[in-house]
Amino acid sequence: QSKGKLMTSLFLEPFSGISGDMLNGLLVDLGADVELLHTELEKLGVDGFHLHVHRVAKSAIWGTDFDVHLHHGEKDTGIEGDFDHDHEHHHDHEHHHDHSHADARSYADIHDLIVASQLSPFVKDRSLAVFLDIAKAEAAVHNMPVEQIHFHEIGAIDSIVDIVSFFILVESLGIDTVYSTPLTEGSGTISVAHGEMPVPVPAVMQLRKETTIPITQDFTVKTELITPTGLALLKAMDPIFEPIPSHFAIQSVGYGFGKRDTGK
Repeated sequence: QSKGKLMTSLFLEPFSGISGDMLNGLLVDLGADVELLHTELEKLGVDGFHLHVHRVAKSAIWGTDFDVHLHHGEKDTGIEGDFDHDHEHHHDHEHHHDHSHADARSYADIHDLIVASQLSPFVKDRSLAVFLDIAKAEAAVHNMPVEQIHFHEIGAIDSIVDIVSFFILVESLGIDTVYSTPLTEGSGTISVAHGEMPVPVPAVMQLRKETTIPITQDFTVKTELITPTGLALLKAMDPIFEPIPSHFAIQSVGYGFGKRDTGK
């Protein structure tokens, strides 16, 4: 209790990594209202997607799977939340289309979209902070100004919905503090839009700069477990890496699933 107000804390155990869809699935599994989420997302004024949110079992554990389904095209085959730019070359994707400014959203476009929306001040401010954090990380990776960083149009919708949804759900649950155990990352390399990338991917390494977020690597898992979006969302909540205080009462337990089956 604090001045008569009941404080709500979120305690994370990211033993198999972290991503936007995992975090959103977790919050729904903890009791967040999906109908409220739909209503709030309409305030963005973005169409071309719908949510698939349903309970599933993995390794005999029931949890919630959260997925943004796009009405046209495929999701970017790059890492989740990966920015791109139409520089001196085009990237080869499974759906084979050239990336020009016509099918990309710049950081400025996304900023203006969120600012112009009817979302709450909390959701706006935190979402903008996350997009700027990721844009700065990608700008450092690609050695270019933030202003020239672009989301592929399809990937942009996916990332916007993932990020905005997270803060809508956090606000709806009244979460004011986040505790976490150390994060687990995979190893090896992954194939993305830009070719082969090491794990942790470069954008994740950039996002880790000037932080003390504890991350351990599981060298038996040969893929990424931590996405840039997932790590940026966690950073925005200023997590405390300490055990749950002994006087805390656990109200609910939930699981949010990712899309990769690592066997863990």
